[in-house]
Amino acid sequence: MTIAIYAGSFDPVTAGHLSVVRQAARLFSHVVVVVAVNPNKRTLLTAEERMALIREAVARHPNVSVTFTEGLIVELAREIGASVLLRGVRGATDAQFETELAQMNRALAPELSTLFLPAEAHLAEVSSSALKERLTRGEDVSAFCPPAVAAKLRERLSPSLRSHP
Repeated sequence: MTIAIYAGSFDPVTAGHLSVVRQAARLFSHVVVVVAVNPNKRTLLTAEERMALIREAVARHPNVSVTFTEGLIVELAREIGASVLLRGVRGATDAQFETELAQMNRALAPELSTLFLPAEAHLAEVSSSALKERLTRGEDVSAFCPPAVAAKLRERLSPSLRSHP
């Protein structure tokens, strides 16, 4: 059984993230989506909220589970017996950053492989930050995230956004 970890802050989870999860669910016996908690990073949603939104979004994939960690992803990978670290890549900028991260992880845990998976092309420019920005401008974000994510963001960002699609 091959276990893969897909880690990120997921603040919030986007359709691009979920595209990567769908691909991974077809490739691996088990995929663990990890909400990585960085105490130095300011997030809009709590780790519990992010995990709940991801769980709802991946519920139809029986081989996908969701957890969180405040530690190093490579340590969690060792604890659960994962052999692959998954990284979503949107474009050249992501590729550079993700390659550097993969090299650091390889130095820490040479037994782990990193696999880059691109999201679907029409989702390539949708980051969690861009999603929040679009929503605050009153734009429809339904193509870029699950309805529960849009609702949670509207709730959190501004009461005046609750009535928008």
